[in-house]
Amino acid sequence: MTSIEPKPKTGASILVVDDEKLFRDVLTAKLLENGYVTDNAINGIEAINKIQRQQYDVILLDIKMPRVNGIEVLKHISENTLSSEVIMLTTFTDVRTAVETVKLGAYDYVTKPYNLTELLQTIERALEHRKLKLENVLLKSELDRRHQVKNVIGESPAFQQVLDTVYKVAPTDSNILINGASGSGKEVVANLIYKLSQRKDKPFVALDCASIPENLLESELFGHERGAFTDAMVLKHGMVEVANNGTMFLDEIGEISMSIQPKLLRFLQTGEFRRIGGTQAMKANVRLIAATNRNLKEMVKEGTFREDLLFRLNVISLMLPPLSDRREDIPELVEYFLQMKSRGKETKKFSPAAMDKLVNYYWPGNVRELENMVERAIILTSADLIEPQDIMLDYAGVNDPVVPNTSEVGKMSLSDMERIHIERVLKEQNFNKRQAADILGISLRTLYTKIYDYQIHIPSTRGASSGS
Repeated sequence: MTSIEPKPKTGASILVVDDEKLFRDVLTAKLLENGYVTDNAINGIEAINKIQRQQYDVILLDIKMPRVNGIEVLKHISENTLSSEVIMLTTFTDVRTAVETVKLGAYDYVTKPYNLTELLQTIERALEHRKLKLENVLLKSELDRRHQVKNVIGESPAFQQVLDTVYKVAPTDSNILINGASGSGKEVVANLIYKLSQRKDKPFVALDCASIPENLLESELFGHERGAFTDAMVLKHGMVEVANNGTMFLDEIGEISMSIQPKLLRFLQTGEFRRIGGTQAMKANVRLIAATNRNLKEMVKEGTFREDLLFRLNVISLMLPPLSDRREDIPELVEYFLQMKSRGKETKKFSPAAMDKLVNYYWPGNVRELENMVERAIILTSADLIEPQDIMLDYAGVNDPVVPNTSEVGKMSLSDMERIHIERVLKEQNFNKRQAADILGISLRTLYTKIYDYQIHIPSTRGASSGS
């Protein structure tokens, strides 16, 4: 058959599945003429094999085929594929069956011999439906991101320096590593980079590497084939596949194990990955934004993080300042949290003395600790004006925790401050690690790491489980 150059129209990918060669070839040629990227399969088995290796926007699927018919292929698509729309191809005598396929997940059906104009219109409607479906899947996280981007708060020189760099690098496709202590706003900055990027209309997928067990993290990243392991009942699409052509945010990337790091490195180098249990190399085009509260250079020296992976991640590096280095932002942040946490009720205010107490506090838990404090004050204060005595601050490592320039504080390192804060929260929660992690604003896995790093003693009589 003579090759026909596609016209630049939609670029959407379509798989034509039909056992009649002439019909298949003619339909493929017509789709190419109208600007679609096309592929074809001669039967249901070949269709399933291709669908497992590649995503298609629309699948044109014949109902009657030998061995594996169109209904069986449709069921496989409905159970395993991420976002393909299926249009059934049928004869007039099989219209009743075609109607039943819509109940099974098909978008629509077209009868043979088809009218090309009507078929193209059906394809365009299916593409629009696919777009809306994907938008709905991402709607909640998208609304959260927009909310955060509108409220990136900070006029202090330290934070403005970070924002100046963000505005320069966001429009590029470079990988970005965001460094900063827990609670300093790394995901907020990642969302801002995404919204200012060329990929802002594509998916944004966030994954907290610290909150996912090591044995499941690879599956979350790269997906797995059905039957790859005991609980793999269906094919799973990994985050890199979901984020194709968009942005992936990996929070706490320092928690990724040495066994997974080479696979992430290969993906960053080549764009290729394999699902667990799969043999087919797949490709995805993803911009990576990573974040960590750990010193990755020190981890490289310790042999717990690959140096070549760090080089790939660290094309652009951002260092977020702790809240103690941007105290002039505290009043504006407090006002924002007051509005957000009041939930439509009359907004309370902090008295000048109370605000002075907040500005002079050290904030080892950073912005997240400030947010939690404001919420507690709103709930526990009966009056409309919040006074100093209404403010509950967690840190009590020195005699006067509200004055950061005392001689005792001045002699302490940031790690010492963090250790003391973690110890105090653990004691207040009766060494319930899960509750302590929630208050500290970190994952349970990160808390275990810090307990180990700081050699914090946990009394055995208090229970050893994460929830005890």
